[in-house]
Amino acid sequence: MTVLLTILGIALFAVGLLISIAWHELGHLSTAKLFGIRVPQYMVGFGPTLWSRRKGDTEYGIKAIPMGGYIRMIGMFPPGEDGRVEARSTSPWRGMIEDARSAAYEELQPGDEKRLFYTRKPWKRVIVMFAGPFMNLVLAAAIFLGVAMSFGFATQTTEVAGVQKCVIAQSEERDTCAKGDRESPAHAAGLRAGDRIVAFDGEPVADWAALSTRIRDTIGPATVTVERDGRQLVLHPVLEKNMVVKKDADGEAIPGEYVPAGYLGFAAKTEIVPLTFGQSVERMGGMIEDGAHAVVALPGKIPDLWDATFGDGERKADSPVGIVGAARISGEVMNLDVPTQNIVASFLLVLATFNLSLFLFNMLPLLPLDGGHIAGALWESARRHLARLFRRPDPGPFDVAKLMPVAYVVAGIFICFTVLVLLADIVNPVKIS
Repeated sequence: MTVLLTILGIALFAVGLLISIAWHELGHLSTAKLFGIRVPQYMVGFGPTLWSRRKGDTEYGIKAIPMGGYIRMIGMFPPGEDGRVEARSTSPWRGMIEDARSAAYEELQPGDEKRLFYTRKPWKRVIVMFAGPFMNLVLAAAIFLGVAMSFGFATQTTEVAGVQKCVIAQSEERDTCAKGDRESPAHAAGLRAGDRIVAFDGEPVADWAALSTRIRDTIGPATVTVERDGRQLVLHPVLEKNMVVKKDADGEAIPGEYVPAGYLGFAAKTEIVPLTFGQSVERMGGMIEDGAHAVVALPGKIPDLWDATFGDGERKADSPVGIVGAARISGEVMNLDVPTQNIVASFLLVLATFNLSLFLFNMLPLLPLDGGHIAGALWESARRHLARLFRRPDPGPFDVAKLMPVAYVVAGIFICFTVLVLLADIVNPVKIS
């Protein structure tokens, strides 16, 4: 049964992957056609074509390797300085440029002169190239908001799950009292498991974040109002200073870092709580911010990734994960010993995270990524505006093809990184808890 569920999880992720890729390319396709650019091909996958059908002037198809997708647009690059589409050079550097330019025109037909990508205004080209990643962002947001508002996330509440009998610094690796430990303020005041704290020092507290902040900011006598067995009681603990886990600006605990703060001495109960629309949007914003930081930090993770793959290093929880790793995680999700709705929610969040990663990665201003073409269009717009401002001749389209040698280098680096992640996902995969 475990093997079947794992296969099911991997298969479902593969389907989700194909949908995500098709959705991404649909963004490019729809906006390209909107602006009158001819698109000969819309393909999901790479390698041999499994199925295709022509509709209008576009061939739609599915290829054998579901590792990406593409659309072909006519005239991605402007002609060379001599006005010719094709030229040959003995220089490998020039050869790369000319090959890229030639490929952009190889399906040129009569009447296509006004349907070339490079002839569109820069803002239109930005929209066409941004539309693909944006579709992934839309899909990620839709999945995330749906899960957050209908199912929810594990959230600490103001209900007491348990009371610590004595004061133990959270930096100490023990959870049992020792001789000489002082009685905890919560235990001394009579706080019990099952109590729901509704007010602190007479002020209502609606959630754990607010209550935790009030406790940390208080040392000395306080009042805690709790609901117990349908009635309210007011307890009078005397909070002590203790070493507790440090929190970041978002209220998240920072493992391994401790600060002195007020201490009551109880554990908050964790429940699956649906979020409001505003809370969901705020949390989604945090995910995007964290994801952007993770993309920027990718180069710094390569040494640990190498050590985890070829050495005896530990594969960290925040280690980069590729398609194989995400598929394995999806298989593990299907085997979790939790209610079915938890499994569905977890799987959908894996898919949402994958789409968010596609958006962020493709927005890097590097060719051959979408962000590289966007950067080229923006640079063309900027220099044309400057030329008009200083009354200079129009510099014309920016020839992105001249950057293709750099694009090949970038692509080579990405391929090497992808292979490293692939090997790490096979020999030392990230596992879910």
